[in-house]
Amino acid sequence: MLALQQVHHIAIICSDYERSKQFYTDILGFTIQQEVYRAARQSFKLDLCLNGQYLIELFSFPDPPPRPSGPEACGLRHLAFGVTDIEAAVTWLHSKGVVVEAIRTDEYTGRRFTFFADPDGLPLELYSN
Repeated sequence: MLALQQVHHIAIICSDYERSKQFYTDILGFTIQQEVYRAARQSFKLDLCLNGQYLIELFSFPDPPPRPSGPEACGLRHLAFGVTDIEAAVTWLHSKGVVVEAIRTDEYTGRRFTFFADPDGLPLELYSN
């Protein structure tokens, strides 16, 4: 029997490494665990943590194809991050120039949520804890 224990990490390929690195660290608050440049692949690999937990591998590759975007595109729909104060989180994102959709309420859980995008259009969600 397969005994999965947790999601280990999420891998994201970006088109502009410095811009995405700044977005995930300075705006979203991830910390850098490790950063390496892999010359043979002309690629950076940035390991990012949130509250001490390793979560995201951010990759750069030369000329990656664009990702079909929008929450309803086939494949990965979005990444969701839990927040305690959704209004404060949205205010922070707005102060950093990030466009955020209107806050909505989940009809099944009663929790509030909203969507925004990373620099490459990857849909990201804030979900109130």
